[in-house]
Amino acid sequence: MINTDTIAAIATAMGNSGIGIVRISGNDAISVADCIFQSKQKNKKLSQVESHTIHYGFICDENEIIDEVLVMVMKGPRSFTAEDTVEIDCHGGALVTRRVLETVLKAGARLAEPGEFTKRAFLNGRMDLSQAEAVIDVINAQNEYALKSSVRQLRGSVSVKIKELRKKIIYEIAFIESALDDPEHISLDGYGENLMPEIKKMEQDLLKLIRSSSSGRVISEGIKTVIIGKPNAGKSSLMNVLVGEDRAIVTDIAGTTRDILEEHINLQGISLHIIDTAGIRSTNDLVEKIGVDRAMEAAKDADLIIYVVDSSRALDENDFKIMEFIKGRRAIILLNKSDLKALVSVEEITNRTGHQVFLVSAKEETGIDRLEEKIKSLFYEGEIDFNDQVLITNMRHKEALREALESIQMVKKSIEDGMPEDFFSIDLMNAYEKLGLIVGESVEEDLVNEIFSKFCMGK
Repeated sequence: MINTDTIAAIATAMGNSGIGIVRISGNDAISVADCIFQSKQKNKKLSQVESHTIHYGFICDENEIIDEVLVMVMKGPRSFTAEDTVEIDCHGGALVTRRVLETVLKAGARLAEPGEFTKRAFLNGRMDLSQAEAVIDVINAQNEYALKSSVRQLRGSVSVKIKELRKKIIYEIAFIESALDDPEHISLDGYGENLMPEIKKMEQDLLKLIRSSSSGRVISEGIKTVIIGKPNAGKSSLMNVLVGEDRAIVTDIAGTTRDILEEHINLQGISLHIIDTAGIRSTNDLVEKIGVDRAMEAAKDADLIIYVVDSSRALDENDFKIMEFIKGRRAIILLNKSDLKALVSVEEITNRTGHQVFLVSAKEETGIDRLEEKIKSLFYEGEIDFNDQVLITNMRHKEALREALESIQMVKKSIEDGMPEDFFSIDLMNAYEKLGLIVGESVEEDLVNEIFSKFCMGK
């Protein structure tokens, strides 16, 4: 499963920048670099230098100088991949970086597949699978919370918890198997009663991790926020204010927005996946009706609903329908157009919905700061404590935890039903294996390939 050939790729984003990095890793990484590197002294060989040193010189294709570079040599296992690794720091133009890479490939390396450097780090024991997955989460982090959570996972927060649970499980499995093999010296009398507290503790630990996935998903993917309301209530204007640019068309014509419009924004350190929808009203217009149906479907799956009410128009049946819909859902109500004469009061809406109401004017951009604070408080009361909190942000991890929980609960039921101890062992082993999927200790090669195929080139 582990390849030992030498791979290379551009490790920086393509485009013009101050610096570009070409990374080489594998058994022949240093000798490949030696073939194309010419030190300023012309007598220095990279194969003879100390590890973790940097050297100034030129990358040459035969007699042609490609670029003036700095070359970093890192000998395994003290490298990211645990293999011999060379990084060439060249000038950051797209053309020159590509030429350096082509020269490296010509010297004997092959082009790395997406995520292959991190994959090798995992296969070589440099990190477990959950830590490897955290690498791409760090790269893709869109807010401070997501970054902190990903860095904690990269440092092993998830791994430590999972390995702790697996250690407890394997201890019980070993005890049962030993007792079954040697009943004369190891007794299982009363074992089920003694095991039950440990099983209940495992169950609670797993439930806590699974529950954290809701917060974890919000942190990593953003709060799915759907803006609903009647036509011309100011939904698109609000969208434009939050985004900071004119993304949605705003007119005085009712029904201008006929389809959903999506945008990602950063709001005081948290991400919002914000969706503007068609105005909700009864209509005979087929296209508009489809837009209304899509709006309601989007709202059903939302983490947060922002209901925009035009304060200058009296409430009608369409408003009452929306108010009924948002009962029991996480929602914020905005009484918009507060700069105009009000025909709707905060008290009236509060009494009908039970939700907090904020006075805003999307046109004048007033009251928006209070909305931002409310959204933040709804999802992150106080600040998230990343010192001791383990958050599950990966759906693959959540599914493995769920399956492990089911097995632990089967053990619990077997104890309650007075079943033989070998029944405990079967379900404990299944839980052990499911948790192993998270850290990569019992994972199929196809799954490994699928995970790393989602990485960017050069990582």
